Amino acid sequence: MKSGSVAIIGRPNSGKSTLLNALVGQKVSIVSSKPQTTRHRIVGIATGPRGQIVFMDTPGIHKPAYTMNRRMLRAVYDGLRGVDLALLVVDASIAFGAGENFALETVKMALRPAFLLLNKIDKIAKPKLLPAMQRYGATCDFLEVIPISAKSGENLDLLLDKVYEHLPEGELLYESERITDRSERFLAAECIREKVLERVRDELPYACAVLIRKFDESRRAE
Repeated sequence: MKSGSVAIIGRPNSGKSTLLNALVGQKVSIVSSKPQTTRHRIVGIATGPRGQIVFMDTPGIHKPAYTMNRRMLRAVYDGLRGVDLALLVVDASIAFGAGENFALETVKMALRPAFLLLNKIDKIAKPKLLPAMQRYGATCDFLEVIPISAKSGENLDLLLDKVYEHLPEGELLYESERITDRSERFLAAECIREKVLERVRDELPYACAVLIRKFDESRRAE
C-alpha cells in the first residue's frame, strides 16, 4: 500500500484549490476568482484501494508586501517541509513572467521531488501546449510534466497514477473515512468567507476575516 503527503503549490489563481477538491472528490477548500483566497494550509485526504494521499493546499506564491502576505508565504514553505512530493500548478493560459519564475525558484529551494502541472488546458489551443510544457520543463528537473484541467477533470486520473507511482510504501496516515484534518467549524467559517469574496470588491476581500462565535453541532440535518 502506498501512503504519503503531497503539497500543492503555485501562484494565486492557478487553480490549486479546484485541483484539491477534484482529487479528494469533495469540497474541502474554498474557491473564488479573487487572488490570495487560500490563507491557510488546507489538508485534503484521498483514500482508495492503492493507499492514501494526503494533499496540502497552500496559499498562492507571491512576493510578500504585508504581514499577512509574509505569514501566507511561510505557510507555503512550511507545507513543503517533509512532504514526499510537491505539485507545482501553473496557469497554462497565461504567459510566463516574473511571478511564474518566482514560483519555480520556490520549488527549487525546497529541494523536494516535484511534478509540474500545466493547468487550465481547456482554455488554450492544443498547438500552444507543447511549447508551454517545454518552456516550463526546461527550468527545473521535474519528475513529471503533466497538462491538466482541474475544472474539467482532464488527465486527473493520469496525475493520480503518477503520484501513487512516486509515493513510498506505508500505512495510512489518517483514518480511511476522513477527508480533511480541519474541523467543521473551520470549514463553515471558510464557506462564509467564500460567499463574502463573491460579493465584495476592491480592498475588502483581502481585509475580511470570519469569526464564528457560536457553532451548534446538535442541530445537523439528518
